[in-house]
Amino acid sequence: MSEDRYTPAQASAVARLPLKAVHKLIDSRLIRPQRALRGKESQRLLSRGQLVYLRLEAEGVRLLPLAARREVARAVESTPDLEAMKLKGGDALVIEVKSARRAVEQELVRLRKVQRMVVSDPEIMRGTPVFRGTRIPVELVADMLTQGVSEEEILEGYALSSAQVKAAPFYMKAFPRRGRPVRYPWAGQEPIRVTEYKRNQFS
Repeated sequence: MSEDRYTPAQASAVARLPLKAVHKLIDSRLIRPQRALRGKESQRLLSRGQLVYLRLEAEGVRLLPLAARREVARAVESTPDLEAMKLKGGDALVIEVKSARRAVEQELVRLRKVQRMVVSDPEIMRGTPVFRGTRIPVELVADMLTQGVSEEEILEGYALSSAQVKAAPFYMKAFPRRGRPVRYPWAGQEPIRVTEYKRNQFS
């Protein structure tokens, strides 16, 4: 993550807008990200102002006509301290930008905290993201939660904190695994008590 520039996945997590919707807004040119080379690939990066607009989309701006949405997007991106705006053609609708900006700032703080909890080292689990100081894959915990395993059960079976467990789904949304999905032993199985997992199963 570069300074004040975020990938579509990170933007999706921070703005609480589905990744598919983020890509649709980019493809329709409602927002225009910068492009940066990552190896041989071109990567689309969004500004903080664009994240604020995405948050507004999630909060209901997506229901407005396209022309009005473009007006909001331009205003939010061009005026970093914009608190509210009235749409042209009348005073009936006021877009509250300040609250969306505050929510984005809070989620960016959360994103930085979650990043610090995780490490990816080729010497540990072949580079699989794990919680710092452990060999526990973040994806494992996120997948357990998706299957219906409770936070309490995970804490019983693994030496993790409540904050780490809560961070797993957010991390996986902001930093999805690239390339072909990896088949894990737990994939496709019915949820089971986490205490039935062996602690050294993934070491």
